[in-house]
Amino acid sequence: MNRRTGWLVFLVPACAFLFSLCAPKKQMLWNGKDLEGWAFVLETDSVSAADVWSVKDGVILCKGAPNGYMRTKESYSDYRLHVEWRWPVTGGNSGVFLHLKGPDQVWPNCIECQLHSGNAGDFVLIGPSRITVEDSTYSVADRFQSIPKQQAASEKAVGEWNSYDIVASGDTIRCSVNGVLQNTGVKASQSAGPIGLQSEGAPVEFRNVLIQPLR
Repeated sequence: MNRRTGWLVFLVPACAFLFSLCAPKKQMLWNGKDLEGWAFVLETDSVSAADVWSVKDGVILCKGAPNGYMRTKESYSDYRLHVEWRWPVTGGNSGVFLHLKGPDQVWPNCIECQLHSGNAGDFVLIGPSRITVEDSTYSVADRFQSIPKQQAASEKAVGEWNSYDIVASGDTIRCSVNGVLQNTGVKASQSAGPIGLQSEGAPVEFRNVLIQPLR
């Protein structure tokens, strides 16, 4: 081994180690124990959030009715978001809400990464919102505008855990389902705001909700 090679053998792992120390660390967006730090919105006041959302064995249980969502109390931008979900009984509808704006209401102004069975990876605009996908610009003043995923469905069977990996960088949003990049949107009208998990019609479960700042 010559002197130059010897230095490279030393420097490469050393640089990788230093980079790992400097890189932003993943954070638990949901603490895995209770629902502290989250706010709840339902379409009716006759049902309490505790009747819809609960926690058991490190899993968020959502009954799916009535419609609504739980959202972070904090606002986020420029991040990697990891969410795992499954349908415990039968496929249904839900979503991950990004960058909520304005007052809380059952259909909040946001950009949704769809979880509807067979369509995970779609974008849904709940207006007023706008996004460009593959040189086509989609815009909606109210609701709803769906933008189909770009690949064949990559979801797992009912009862199995799926993973959503969402990267929000400036006005660009990329979403991957079980490791498959399903959609990329640019020039999004929303680039910051709370993050939400939706209740919409069927029991759904969530776990391992993590976020990692990009910078």
